[in-house]
Amino acid sequence: MFQKEVAQRIAEKPGSKTYGILSVLLQAFYKIEYLFTVSEHVFNPPPKVKSAVIRLTRNATVSLACDEELFFKVVKASFNQRRKTVRNSVKVLSGSAPVESALLDKRAEQLSVADFVALTNAIEAGLRKQAF
Repeated sequence: MFQKEVAQRIAEKPGSKTYGILSVLLQAFYKIEYLFTVSEHVFNPPPKVKSAVIRLTRNATVSLACDEELFFKVVKASFNQRRKTVRNSVKVLSGSAPVESALLDKRAEQLSVADFVALTNAIEAGLRKQAF
């Protein structure tokens, strides 16, 4: 059970304003279901917010198909400046490395977990090219 807004953020799918870092990082390893809302009136004393119950079921992902440390950094950097395209948000990570991906022209809230994995691999490939 979580505060309703947190539960919605965790369970949200790509394309929504509430989809964010927490959504991506948890959905990478769990199937998340929003079950129901709990009214504040069922508690004594009643809190000032509603609660919600979500179910997290571990998915088959043992490890991501990319560098997980870089994945976390890419997700965080992408959502730090929500209104910018991913290209502008991840410049801090990629620097002048040649990163080639159509995903760079989208906004972070439009990308799925699989898209973030692909983006992480593209950034890693660009960094390797720059190193040589």
